[in-house]
Amino acid sequence: MAFTFKLEALDTATAARAGRFCTDHGEVETPAFMPVGTSASVKTLSPDEVREAGAEILLANTYHLWLRPGVDTVRRMGGLHRFMGWPGAILTDSGGFQVLSLAALRRVTDHGVEFRSHLDGAKCVLTPEEAVRVQDGLGTDIAMSLDELVEMPAPPAAVQAAAERTVRWAERGLAERERLRREGRGAMALFGINQGGVTAAGRRACFERLGAMPFDGFALGGLWVGEGRATGLDMVEHDCGLFPADRPRYLMGVGHPVDLVECVARGVDMMDCVLPTRNARRGTVFISTGRLVVKNAAYAHDERPLDPECDCYTCRRFTRAYLRHLFAAGEILGMRLASLHAVHHMVGLARRARQAVLAGRYAAFREEFLAKYHSGETLAPSPN
Repeated sequence: MAFTFKLEALDTATAARAGRFCTDHGEVETPAFMPVGTSASVKTLSPDEVREAGAEILLANTYHLWLRPGVDTVRRMGGLHRFMGWPGAILTDSGGFQVLSLAALRRVTDHGVEFRSHLDGAKCVLTPEEAVRVQDGLGTDIAMSLDELVEMPAPPAAVQAAAERTVRWAERGLAERERLRREGRGAMALFGINQGGVTAAGRRACFERLGAMPFDGFALGGLWVGEGRATGLDMVEHDCGLFPADRPRYLMGVGHPVDLVECVARGVDMMDCVLPTRNARRGTVFISTGRLVVKNAAYAHDERPLDPECDCYTCRRFTRAYLRHLFAAGEILGMRLASLHAVHHMVGLARRARQAVLAGRYAAFREEFLAKYHSGETLAPSPN
């Protein structure tokens, strides 16, 4: 099945969109939030639990899977879907961000990125071609082109050089996919990543070349890396105004509920982030009225569910008092139940956003959501 995207509705008062794309592993309705399964696992949760929480697509990490267990192992096991027991669609990142954040002694050249593995110090080289080959070997549905992300703040010249290199790498990645397709491989969709820092001019210059390439979708890269929410939202609005309407738009690494609602209003179709489940494993969850630090002693006798408006398994069955007890006792079940709520909450929020677009009331939905979210519980984490 060829990758296809269909735009189904546009909100008249905002730039919010509703659509769907088709993959070999099913359809995905947008807007969509993608839980992150870094090493072919959404931490503490089974694939069935992630699916039952409403997820139709998840993200897996190319860098981590490339280093362990290795592409050959995943291919021998029948591909990533079979290996991890996940029946839905999978998007894999290119590995570039992890090289930047995890690898020691990295060196970036036009050829690619040379680095030392964070696992054993082995020398590795990730090129645009290798990134495509690795993702093809994993059997992903949507692959990402290798890009260069510079640490911010950075001199304008460094940001421009990274954007130009990203464009050159994008051309090489597309060429490699075409080569694979001539050999009967390379069936996955391939998205290009727009860079250019946090200026409209820089990002426009990057997309003037990137947008002319035959990518199946486009991603907004290099945002939510310390520039501040207001600037990030401005760049999202700018990029979505440039991106073609007939292909999906993916905002990388963003997963706060407020950001999801605001970015959908500006035209984003897909998002992912470890934030909801990482926070959940540490005893903090997002609920409809804000952020709840359930491990705090204030909830030791609280008979309410995490979120009275949520219908996830955790909220249907257990109290805040019980969750607080699990975290205080160091029980793994606490992390599992909180993570289950976290996935359900974010996937469900994206689904409600979609329904609002289809109903032609996204502006009202956004206003109602923000008023409720900022009205409630924002207890700070315990100092311990």
